[in-house]
Amino acid sequence: MRYFFAFVFLFVLSKNAAQSEVNYQKPPIFADCQSKAYEELQDCFRLELHRFIFKTFEIPDVVDKENYKGDVKVLFEVDKEGKFQIIFVDAAYEELKDETKRVFSELPNVTPAMYDGKPTYVQYSTKINIPLMYPLEVEFSPETSKKEKIKSKDDTLNATLSNELDSITASLKPYDKREYSSQLNIPFTHSYYSRFDANMNVIGANSHTAAKPFIYNDVAPYYDFKAEKESLAKDAHSWIGRKLWNEHLVQVQSKDYWFTIDPILDLQVGSDSEGGSTYNNTRGVFIQAGLGKKFNFTTSFFESQGRFAEYFNQYAESLKAFGPDPAIIPGRGIAKRFKDDAYDYPVAEAYLSYTPAKFLNVQFGHGKNFIGDGYRSLFQSDVASPSPFLKTNLNFWKIKYTSTWMWLKDVRPAVVQDGAFLTKYMANHYLSWNVSKRLNLGFFESVIWTNSNDRGFDVNYLNPLIFLRAIEFSTGQDAGNAVLGLSAKYKWNNKVNLYGQFIVDEFSLSDVRDGNKSWKNKFGFQLGAKYYNAFNVDGLLLQAEYNQVRPYTYSHNTIVLNYGHNNQSMAHLWGNNFRELVLIGRYNNKRWFADAKLIFGERGFDFRDGGDTFYYGGDIYGTENDRPSDTGIEIGQGNNTSVFHGELMAGYIINPVSNLRVFTNINYRNFDPTAETAFVNRTNTTWISFGVRTDLFNWYNDF
Repeated sequence: MRYFFAFVFLFVLSKNAAQSEVNYQKPPIFADCQSKAYEELQDCFRLELHRFIFKTFEIPDVVDKENYKGDVKVLFEVDKEGKFQIIFVDAAYEELKDETKRVFSELPNVTPAMYDGKPTYVQYSTKINIPLMYPLEVEFSPETSKKEKIKSKDDTLNATLSNELDSITASLKPYDKREYSSQLNIPFTHSYYSRFDANMNVIGANSHTAAKPFIYNDVAPYYDFKAEKESLAKDAHSWIGRKLWNEHLVQVQSKDYWFTIDPILDLQVGSDSEGGSTYNNTRGVFIQAGLGKKFNFTTSFFESQGRFAEYFNQYAESLKAFGPDPAIIPGRGIAKRFKDDAYDYPVAEAYLSYTPAKFLNVQFGHGKNFIGDGYRSLFQSDVASPSPFLKTNLNFWKIKYTSTWMWLKDVRPAVVQDGAFLTKYMANHYLSWNVSKRLNLGFFESVIWTNSNDRGFDVNYLNPLIFLRAIEFSTGQDAGNAVLGLSAKYKWNNKVNLYGQFIVDEFSLSDVRDGNKSWKNKFGFQLGAKYYNAFNVDGLLLQAEYNQVRPYTYSHNTIVLNYGHNNQSMAHLWGNNFRELVLIGRYNNKRWFADAKLIFGERGFDFRDGGDTFYYGGDIYGTENDRPSDTGIEIGQGNNTSVFHGELMAGYIINPVSNLRVFTNINYRNFDPTAETAFVNRTNTTWISFGVRTDLFNWYNDF
């Protein structure tokens, strides 16, 4: 199978090279568009579609009587026979939905879209304005390459340069939300992604939803970001009002470039039942930009001080790196001491995004990535600190192939050399395949290696099509730690989909047959389900997810080849030796939102009390050589601990374009180990906080 995909990849590249200036894709064609030039076909298709809608659509009486003004959002498909089929329609009135379905059912067959000379199906999203508006044909005025006039010989260089800044200003245009059709990542938060998750998962959609963050341009066919922001816009006329409620603080656009600048805030105060008052004070800047059509970049930097709930502080200090700094803030980075009981933790993230061809995107930067359809991921998660990465996304046919290379750090005193943290490397491959309109399969592999024998970043792993497990064998038994995984997603209907992951770090079939619960059987799995617009309530998402990982998974018999970075797991937040059930509800209604989460879990920790020094497989940084036995290994072994975490968050989105929101958050956590040790404490915590935050990444406090 791997060689098949390698062949397909090379074939596509060769086709692109051979037809460097030939666009071999054609949109569907109405009869009246047959005589149009190739470059006008797409515009003609949309124009004829909306002309037909204007002539055929009848405004329902209830809509007319109530003088409704708005739109109908439609996701539709033109199949291989040229027939129109609605996939999803959303409107304020059921009568508008019914009328839209009627109109599309009366559309005539068209010449189907063509790809590489063969009929194919394509999907489009559009909106119908209410009241109806007659579509006008776009007028094109070709650019001229001739100069408007030839300057006289008397024109001096100073005269030319004196107008340079004025000419730049004169070239600026009103900002038209360029980021929503760009190759920039959509900032990944579970809460925001739930707004368009249902659109991405309709039956028949050729979308790939595991590798995150998504690129705006990949989601745009299924979700209209511009329409979303416009529907949430407030009627603000003053400059301050527009910037507060509707716009970026700075937004600039010309023909060849655009950029936006927004402040970053996370200001909150709260109270912890065990440790007293809590707070966070984050200020920063978020910049997005595009140069031409193929190059985009973004950067953000944060300056933060904070004190959190006592269990959070204890966990942060348990992650402490070598050196004088007291903690690592989970998911952020190394923290200095601030005052007597708080932390100062600056963070910077940035990446460059380049799209040389429609099917290929390349990113290089410093940040996080996530692979999975669930709340957790057993493959690659965003729970650890940001790290440098290089990522390629190859998207063609029914395939999306994601390769990611990362530079990680082991910051423990035992591996520090000359006061410098140890660098290790990770390479991931994830192939997502839409087998049918309902079923998606994913194939994952990952390997971690370090600078053994001064090999540094091993070029063997740079090949995005190579089988990583084979490379691990060829470089030596202890040269790398490989992990394999399989994922699946099944769309039961347009409201319910099922998903899962299976991860294998090491597996002994003979031991499984013997039933002796061998330590070698290092694997885990995830099963989950999502219910969109649950119980016919628009904007309500319900999710249930079960995760289980056996002891010693993600760990290694060497000191450094574990699946971690900055003393944090690169997969599930809990590492290994656990089982958990996660129940989530998310609701979005215009600018209002509410999230609820319940987690029930069982974990196994080491005792490390002087008498029992065994490693029970609950810490990915432990070494397997210190295990208590070879058989009888069970989840929860060691210091068995029951965990319950409940969280309720509600708030209001102040500015949709920057995702600035005001919120209140209530956390309840009960952590009950069999025995209290220096490393594991029995706690019962209620943590209440209020604040305003620019929501750009996931905060995880459910450990």
